[in-house]
Amino acid sequence: MQIRLAVISNAGGSGKTTLSVHLAYDLAKRKYNVALLDLDPQGSLTLFCGLNPPEPEQTLAGVLKDQFDGVWPLTPCWSQYTNNVVVCQGGMVLTQTADELVLHKRGAYLLADCLTDYPLAQDVVIFDCPATLGPLPLMALAACTHIIIPVQLEPKSIQGAAHLLEWYYYHCKYLRLNPTPEILGFVPNQYDVRRSTHRQMLAGLPEQLQHMKIRAFPAIRDSAEFVNASGQGLPLHIYRPSHPAKDDFKETTSHLVTLIGKPKTTKKTK
Repeated sequence: MQIRLAVISNAGGSGKTTLSVHLAYDLAKRKYNVALLDLDPQGSLTLFCGLNPPEPEQTLAGVLKDQFDGVWPLTPCWSQYTNNVVVCQGGMVLTQTADELVLHKRGAYLLADCLTDYPLAQDVVIFDCPATLGPLPLMALAACTHIIIPVQLEPKSIQGAAHLLEWYYYHCKYLRLNPTPEILGFVPNQYDVRRSTHRQMLAGLPEQLQHMKIRAFPAIRDSAEFVNASGQGLPLHIYRPSHPAKDDFKETTSHLVTLIGKPKTTKKTK
């Protein structure tokens, strides 16, 4: 099955793009083909993937126009290292798109409609969402099969994640999503083992989620190397392959692999 994974958080700086990029590269190295769709007006994937800023019509905003002809504007990234990852870029033009979605008769379902009418061939489609619970994440929710929630180990971020869950349950019912997108789990981010509050919150998170049958994945450590790697437009696996933080994504990737099964296609990975 094709997995459509929405990376959603209503807190800025929670590591959504970092998670999206590293899951994509990890899957690519396991011979899966991945499409990254940038729903963020900040266009973070353009920076994190080392791409040039696109023209407005070559972004996801062009896909969401009524006159979309089915040709997805997909740009290969990290081509020196893999042939298995493409990006549909975002940018400030999506701010206008978000306003238009509110007035569109099928605004919440528009991305799902595009993926139904003009399917992507990749094994996994990852939606990198903005740090809001507005029209763009709502559209991602209606189009995805699974969501994953990166969260910082701070009280404000945890409270925000609780609000996100309320939003998820309400809109799954309101939009009559069937099947309901599955919550893949929470991914604690920017974990600093030296901070006692981080250790305490990390220890308590699995128990808090257990009664809702939501998985807590291993934490992604806080490291300046993630910032350095993103500045070069690379995942940490390429930027500094010996750094242990690159393995923090391994369990999450492995769980995705169990859901996907064997790759549909076997493009050569460099």
